[in-house]
Amino acid sequence: MSKTKLGPRTLVYPMPVFLVGSNVDAKPNVMAVAWGGICNGEPPMVSIGIRPSRHTHKGISQNMTFSINIPSAEQTKEADYCGIASGAKVDKVAACKFKIFYGALGTAPMIEQCPLNLECKVVRSLSLGSHTLFIGEIKEVYISEECLTDGKPDIEKMKPLIYTTEPNRDYRAYGTILAKAFKCGLEIKKT
Repeated sequence: MSKTKLGPRTLVYPMPVFLVGSNVDAKPNVMAVAWGGICNGEPPMVSIGIRPSRHTHKGISQNMTFSINIPSAEQTKEADYCGIASGAKVDKVAACKFKIFYGALGTAPMIEQCPLNLECKVVRSLSLGSHTLFIGEIKEVYISEECLTDGKPDIEKMKPLIYTTEPNRDYRAYGTILAKAFKCGLEIKKT
């Protein structure tokens, strides 16, 4: 198989669709972020990369808290809007008709309509050049009761969005199950 060089680029497929919440000047704001993920297990932590020019960056820096809200496939338009509109110019919470709630941290706005919400306290921030990497310790996780099966999160019920960058630049829904994790690879181990 031949390979073509593309040069250093941020191509990781797929990317999550996070709606990151922060209070900016005591007002809730939400931004769509695809550059993020789990970065530590004990204590549980997530990371997000945000440009310093973004309104959400200001709010995270003010309060040292943020939320990650996982939108469902039914919230595709709202998620896209939160990525193309600036909270410095419009009230995205009002425009999207989001119902906001707060947990114990008090300054990390979470979206009630999203199936999954992570309330995070910033434990590290690192200026990397174009972006600041915020690392947040997950202080609490909230899930919509209708997204549980036997008391556990059910991804089929959550229907999370994923994002693919160029050339497609589109949103996709959670897909087909191919095999059981930590099991299908055992077939190779046996040989």
